[in-house]
Amino acid sequence: MNGLDAEPDDAERYPGLDEPGRLLLEWMREHPHAPIFRNRSGHRLQAVDLLALKDFEAEVRAATVDPRGEPMPAWLADFLTQAMTRVPHYRGYGSLPRRLADLPTTARADLARDIARFVPDDVDAGRLINFRTTGTTGEPLLVASHPQVAGRYLSFHRRALRRFGIELRSGAGEVGVVLLGWQRQCFTYTSLSPQQGGAGLAKINLHPDDWRDPADRAAYLDALAPEVLSGDPLSFAALLELDFAHRPRALMNTSMALLPGLRVRLEQRFGCPVVDIHSMNEAGPISFFDPALDAHVLLQHRMVVEIVDHEGLPVPDGERGEITLTGGFNFCLPLVRYRTGDFAALERRGGEWVLTGFEGRAPVRFRTLAGQWINNIDVTHALKPFALAQYALRQHADASFSFTGTGLPPGDRPAVLAALQALLGPGAPIAADWPERGEGKLVQYRSELPGAMG
Repeated sequence: MNGLDAEPDDAERYPGLDEPGRLLLEWMREHPHAPIFRNRSGHRLQAVDLLALKDFEAEVRAATVDPRGEPMPAWLADFLTQAMTRVPHYRGYGSLPRRLADLPTTARADLARDIARFVPDDVDAGRLINFRTTGTTGEPLLVASHPQVAGRYLSFHRRALRRFGIELRSGAGEVGVVLLGWQRQCFTYTSLSPQQGGAGLAKINLHPDDWRDPADRAAYLDALAPEVLSGDPLSFAALLELDFAHRPRALMNTSMALLPGLRVRLEQRFGCPVVDIHSMNEAGPISFFDPALDAHVLLQHRMVVEIVDHEGLPVPDGERGEITLTGGFNFCLPLVRYRTGDFAALERRGGEWVLTGFEGRAPVRFRTLAGQWINNIDVTHALKPFALAQYALRQHADASFSFTGTGLPPGDRPAVLAALQALLGPGAPIAADWPERGEGKLVQYRSELPGAMG
């Protein structure tokens, strides 16, 4: 279902490429301190796409976000009617129900089983692009998308950045964004953003194996001087170890949970806001964390957010459950009551709809040394002060614990164990492992004890 399997040339990757854009691409690729770029990519945005994206940007900028689906708003009724007419999987649902909650829920396993059944019949297969992801479950998933859909991410990122007083201003001849990774194998490339006047974009891997000389990492970042650095806690922890002079206007975390301790350390080092965006390949940017509200502010104006229980039934506002989505901006993959596997409560705070108590993956309970059950959220709160890039806690069948933490200086590690001991009980057996670097996503919380899932 991918019409772009043949290796494209630059004219196909960058429609409308002009001479300044070509020179910027060449400079980013051939810079003496550049990494070993292992891949090629491009925006593939045609003139008609750019016009549509301009309208979409104006719509997102002016929109008020209201995630409620009851009573059913007109846009939602139209969305469901279209989905149940044009999407093979949803056609089996029959006629439009009176309430959204009358429809069945879907989940990642449904998409993984046969993604083609979730793609509308009339999508232009020749322009489809695919994203592969495993998330924290390890279950492979192919996500259907389109160049215009990929371009829509920027409108939501701008909306989140605007909350922190940042209006993007990079343009032709400048580098707008550098995407950071830290992996042994990483998809790396250079590209351009026609939505920002042809500003440059690069995806780089900070792992030393992707560089001719590890010292080139700092020199290359100083040379590119990107307006925004985007990454995850692992790549940001690696970034903190590099000695470079450039200061971006903002950092964006778009993958994995970011602890407040690491966010504060990044803000102190770079003197700019760190915008923590909750995003997933199936739905795009969903929310961003606002420290002033201590909650995740919702981003999408055409997305219903339900919080449901184990049976898929909506729970009252303020009650915690699984985040479930309907709608979205990916017209190649309409979502109807899609259970994300992430958990939070939905409530009004500061005049806005927000997600509170956000945690990725299903809740896990741990049994303390005193025999009491505590929620994994208690562990998250206990570890907030520490600049951990990544961590995982597991309770074994004998009630002992193992903890893995990365990105933390050795001098800070005893305090982490002391915080866990204070929570789990003085003398609780905790085997700690402190690898120098993480490699991809971890399942944060696991327990082998009966009754731990709840």
